[in-house]
Amino acid sequence: GLQYRSSKEMEGNNNTTKPLLHTLKFSGRTWVNRVFAAVYTCAIFALLYHQALSVVHSTTLVSFFISLSMLISDVLLGFMWSTTQSFRMRPVHRQEFPGNLDKVTSRKDFPAMDIFICTADPYKEPPVSVVNTALSVMAYDYPTEKLSVYVSDDGGSELTLFALMEAAKFASHWLPFCRENKIVERCPDAYFKSNYSRCSNTEKIKMMYESMKVRVEKVVEKGKVGDEYITGEQERQAFNKWTVQEGFTRQDHPTVIQVLLEIGKDEDITGHSMPNLIYVSRQKSRMSAHHFKAGALNVLLRVSAIMTNAPIILTLDCDMYSNDPQTPHRVLCYLLSDPAVRPNLGYVQFPQRFHGLNKDDIYACEFKSLFQTNPVGMDGLAGTSYVGTGCFFSRRVFFGGPSSFVAPEIPELSPNHVIDKPIQAQQVLALAHHVAGCNYENQTNWGSKMGFRYGSLVEDYYTGYRLQCEGWNSVFCHPQRAAFLGDVPITLNDVLNQTKRWSVGLLEVGFSKYCPSTFGARAMGPIMGHCYAHYAFWAIWSIPITIYAFLPQLALLNGVTIFPKVSDPWFFLYVFLFLGAYGQDCLDFVLAQGTLGRWWSDQRMWMIRGLSSYLFGLFEYVTKHLGIATQGFNVTSKVLDDEQSKRYDQGTFEFGVQSLMFVPLAMAAIINLMAFLVGFVEVFRSRNLVGSFVETFIAGFVVLNCWPLYEAMVFRTDKGRMPTKTTIISTLLACALYIAASLTL
Repeated sequence: GLQYRSSKEMEGNNNTTKPLLHTLKFSGRTWVNRVFAAVYTCAIFALLYHQALSVVHSTTLVSFFISLSMLISDVLLGFMWSTTQSFRMRPVHRQEFPGNLDKVTSRKDFPAMDIFICTADPYKEPPVSVVNTALSVMAYDYPTEKLSVYVSDDGGSELTLFALMEAAKFASHWLPFCRENKIVERCPDAYFKSNYSRCSNTEKIKMMYESMKVRVEKVVEKGKVGDEYITGEQERQAFNKWTVQEGFTRQDHPTVIQVLLEIGKDEDITGHSMPNLIYVSRQKSRMSAHHFKAGALNVLLRVSAIMTNAPIILTLDCDMYSNDPQTPHRVLCYLLSDPAVRPNLGYVQFPQRFHGLNKDDIYACEFKSLFQTNPVGMDGLAGTSYVGTGCFFSRRVFFGGPSSFVAPEIPELSPNHVIDKPIQAQQVLALAHHVAGCNYENQTNWGSKMGFRYGSLVEDYYTGYRLQCEGWNSVFCHPQRAAFLGDVPITLNDVLNQTKRWSVGLLEVGFSKYCPSTFGARAMGPIMGHCYAHYAFWAIWSIPITIYAFLPQLALLNGVTIFPKVSDPWFFLYVFLFLGAYGQDCLDFVLAQGTLGRWWSDQRMWMIRGLSSYLFGLFEYVTKHLGIATQGFNVTSKVLDDEQSKRYDQGTFEFGVQSLMFVPLAMAAIINLMAFLVGFVEVFRSRNLVGSFVETFIAGFVVLNCWPLYEAMVFRTDKGRMPTKTTIISTLLACALYIAASLTL
């Protein structure tokens, strides 16, 4: 069924009649994981029994409140822990053999590929970054006549169009340079920053790139494309849409589709055909819902269907450049395999990996569990989730399940439609403009049964989830060399805003009729449903984390004991639960080629998110459903500040701005420091560790994790320190909380 891989997949690995394209191996830790999960589950039930007894035997309202709060937090911790075990039930590891592809098919028979790159704001997502991503995939080691690159500009900016025009000119030199010199890093910026070997024309190409980069950056700085940058009448007509038409704004403008390069028409300097390069800015109107990135991707689906209709689609974020020109070959190792070996294969997902991370990845932006270890576990079931970038889809998956095709409203959008006209034919362009209209989707299945799905801010998670519920399987492809590399936010505020947005979108799925714990479990099986539930309910981590960050500490400050004494046998249950969960997490992290320093950052950021982005995401979701206006979709800034970059490279936390999300963090840091000092003094005074050891240990552990906060609040003087106003407000609120607890406990 859908819950597990077909047994034929294993048989296919031993097929000696055909060249081997990929292999599958089960993890050796599977049975260890299962035994540990069984033992740990028994321990959780024992803990809940103990907590329930405490609630029942409460003699006062205060003790009842404390016991009930701890029971609720432990129930939620137990549930979230159980979801993490779903990823450990059947992990698998794959390996591809792209060198065998030529024994199966010839390059001229490779399937065509449409590549979608999404950008939304030229000031938060620099056009130079978009250009580098586009050039890196245009230079794939793949027949150029089978590549089409579509760039969706949801910012509707002439600056992005200008940058792509410059990229098209530079590509005629860059593509043959990469091909002739067998360059591996085909993102120009990454290549010229590396220790590249001097090839023929290297310095000339570098000068051309730097010249293009300067021109683009000057135009962005100026905010418009001046006449001095326009080199021909065709370019002038393209920019007239911004200059001639009145009322052209980011939120309100007509469709703009500009073919910058065309296969068979444009050639590089060696006479080879160039791939298609097409700029698309869909029609926007303040009166029509645009559904953010999912809406933009659906427009690209339709426009590309009209123009090229390639059977394979790659989706990329604008900052996620290709790091390996052989990546499409790895994908073909799965797509060209015997269908009986991999039935219903819908997409091949590569992990998100990043460049520029500091030594210990202080903000845990690597998201090793999310992007590397958890997908290995899902891959042994029905396949990994879609993470929004670095994913190769079969176009067919967007039109219903494997056995239930959903026909589009016009035949030209069907995945089986054969293109018989050039992409710049008047009829083709007219229809492409029509399907990119802001009202085109009204009374259609787009966003519900076709295309990328609407209904959540995290369209990637939701779309992958719905596709797998329909019966599609996927593959997680994790080669040693990263297929794609992206940017990471370098300030804590940007990191927390990003995860807050994810939390809201995930809750929208978790509390919808498509809840993974119910709908997903029925459609995919309980274990896959539990995997998706882990993400859907991410934000509820905030409840137990907040309780554990404040309640035991306030109790300690007021001489109230919550946890068993060291002499109590129940104490050892808490020790096992703590060491078991942390030990397993640390082991998985290190075995996935992580370091102890990065694991420490990862567990610290889990606590930080629990008191900030998860907490505020949960609050925003609740207020949104109560009809209270809340913040919408925000693009995470990819613009780097030199001073911020320097502090990030040194491993220093960047606060710097006033944010409400910093307040509970600072409050927890203050309360825990007070509690730890009181507990520590009490130990020396009474020379007795037995009484409140657990409370003191928790406070000390939090204090250890809060060291960057103490630095930012007290010791630092740079611009990245905690704003004084935030520190004062947090201190006052912490004191108020302590006084309130003293009057109550």
